[in-house]
Amino acid sequence: MFYVRQVPWHGLGTMVQEAPNSAEALRLAGLDWIVEPKPVYVETESIFGTAMTNVPGFVANTRSSDGKVLGIVTDAYKIIQNADAFAFTDNLLGGDVRYETAGSLNDGKRTWLLARLPETEIVGDKTEQYLVFTNTFDGSGAVKVACTPVRVVCQNTLNFALGSAKRSWSIRHTANIEYRLQDAHDALMLAGEYIDALKVNAEQLATQHLTDREIDGLIGQLFPVEQDATKIAKTNCLNRRLAFRKALNADDLANFRNTKWGFVNAAADFADHIFFRNTENARENRLANVFSGAPLMDKAYELVYAKA
Repeated sequence: MFYVRQVPWHGLGTMVQEAPNSAEALRLAGLDWIVEPKPVYVETESIFGTAMTNVPGFVANTRSSDGKVLGIVTDAYKIIQNADAFAFTDNLLGGDVRYETAGSLNDGKRTWLLARLPETEIVGDKTEQYLVFTNTFDGSGAVKVACTPVRVVCQNTLNFALGSAKRSWSIRHTANIEYRLQDAHDALMLAGEYIDALKVNAEQLATQHLTDREIDGLIGQLFPVEQDATKIAKTNCLNRRLAFRKALNADDLANFRNTKWGFVNAAADFADHIFFRNTENARENRLANVFSGAPLMDKAYELVYAKA
C-alpha cells in the first residue's frame, strides 16, 4: 500500500511523491493483478482409491500474481477487477480532490482506494474529508463507497451512523462513461449530504451538556457488566471504562468537556486509537471498521441521542 506526503490516519502505507490516477495507484499499491475463476475440486475416497471430484456450481477466485485463493463463490458470481472497480473514481479528481492511499485487507480478499476531499470545519475543528472505495473477491460485497471525516487535531474518524444521511453506499459496475460520470457525481453529492448532516448534529450535541452522573450512566451503558460475567470479564470491562474516562479528558476535547459531542468524540478516540491487545491484524481491523462503521462509536451516538 502507499500514501502521499504524510502518515495517513489509519497508520498503514508507504510514501509516494504525488497522487496518481487509479490505474497508477493500483500499480504502486501492488494491486494491479487480476482475479481468475478456477474449478473447485475435493479429494474423495472410494474402494477404487483416491480421486479428485469437481464441485459443481462453485469456483475459486484466484489472484493472478501468485495463485492465492481469495474466495469460494458460486459460478454465477461476477468478478469486478480492481481496475474496473475504481475506474469511475478518476472522474472525481480535480482541485483539492486527490488519491492518497490504497491497499488490501485479509491478504487481498478486500481492496481499497482512498481519496481526500477538500478540508472543512465541524464545530470549529478542522476536519479532513475522505472517500474510501472498496472492492471484494470473496462474495462478501459489491463495490462500495464510505464517507470518512477525520478530526485533524486528534486524527479521530467521525463516521457515525446518521439517520438523516448515508455514511456508505454501493456503486454499480459499468463501462459506460456516462454512468461513470454519474457515479462520481453521486459519490460527491452523497458525501456532501453526510458532512452537512454531521455538522448540524455536531452543533446540537456540542451545546447539550451532561452532568458527571449522566456521564457515569452512559459509560455504564456503553460498557455493561453482566451479573454472571467471569471475574476476568468484569475486570476487562472496568478497564475499558477507565480508559474511556481518560479519553473524555483528552486535551483536544477541552472545548467540549461534559457535552454530548465530547462524549461521542471520546468514543471515536477509543475506537480508533485504544487497543487492549496488540494483535498482528489490529491496524487492519481498525481500517475495516472505517469501511463498515465502528459499533462502539455508533452505540455512543445512539445513547446520547436517546438521552433527553
